[in-house]
Amino acid sequence: MYDSVARREKEALLSEKIVALVAHDGRKMDIVQWANAHKDSLAHFSLTGTHGTAEQINKVTGLNVQDMGHGPDGGDIEIAHQIIKKRIDILVFFIDTRTAHGHEHDIQTLIRTCVTQNVPMALNKATATAIIKAESQE
Repeated sequence: MYDSVARREKEALLSEKIVALVAHDGRKMDIVQWANAHKDSLAHFSLTGTHGTAEQINKVTGLNVQDMGHGPDGGDIEIAHQIIKKRIDILVFFIDTRTAHGHEHDIQTLIRTCVTQNVPMALNKATATAIIKAESQE
């Protein structure tokens, strides 16, 4: 009985945590594959992300990722704003390091916001998996 109650309490705490999922076009398939492999864990969190990332993850995994807008059109900045407001707890951001981005300042703002606000941030699959596993075990 105790295990059942403890499990429900843990799931309630996790569902209150919000994970933002973001990926550049060159890394969309990577984040979709990662999310699909970890969809059982991710289903316990509230999820948000930039437009293209949310759309692709929702389509492939059946998860419900809230759309925060297209990254270059302000989606990255909106996620940074939500982090400052304490409305996002974890950022998973698969960056395409091989392509120049016209909104590089927005990307750097998002990364710096995570650093200054002490928000866990993953920029690759290994770190994303470690953060989600650690958060799921708390």
